[in-house]
Amino acid sequence: MDLVHRHRLQLLGLLLSVIGWILTGTCNYLPDWKNLGLDLNELELWTMGLWQTCVVQDVGGTQCKDFDSFLALPIEFRISRILVSTSNGLGLLSLVISSLGLDCLKTENTEQKLKKQLLLLGGILMWISGVLVLVPVSWVAYTIIQEFWDEVIPEIVPRWEIGDALFSGWFGGFFIILGGSLLLLTMFFSSDHQLPEQYTMADMQDNRQQVEVGNRRL
Repeated sequence: MDLVHRHRLQLLGLLLSVIGWILTGTCNYLPDWKNLGLDLNELELWTMGLWQTCVVQDVGGTQCKDFDSFLALPIEFRISRILVSTSNGLGLLSLVISSLGLDCLKTENTEQKLKKQLLLLGGILMWISGVLVLVPVSWVAYTIIQEFWDEVIPEIVPRWEIGDALFSGWFGGFFIILGGSLLLLTMFFSSDHQLPEQYTMADMQDNRQQVEVGNRRL
């Protein structure tokens, strides 16, 4: 793989991962994992997230309240809060590690083998971070769909629907996995890191000068 193309793929992978990390962080704190509209009061929309519930009114007012107890949450929300928060932490760590392994980052006394190891570790952590978001988001969406079409529940009972936060989690997890895949791709399908042409020519000239100086001394 050409050095310039490898640099571009690495930067693209890191950029996609940053976007994905921002989206997953937004998904974690958005209060609309699922929405509930009441037929008796169409001017209000109830939303529920991992950390709080809110009542959104058409007149523009929004009232939110944090959950009083973690154990009072449904099981899927308790697990989702843990997994998504862990994903945000791993995502940030993977971005830092991957950035240190980029070819375009010139650091003193850093071997190319170490940079490859950093890139490998960062890509793996990105994959784990993306999966840790996609699993709970998909689980909550599956639960909402099951309850929505449950024939045992009377039709008069209001049904929860999928909120915008779930889409943020899906896109964020996908971008993180895609970004990590690009970083791993540039490492596995590249030969030993080669220096740019200008550096190679400079080294050749230095070697020639050293040879000429040695011949003169002889």
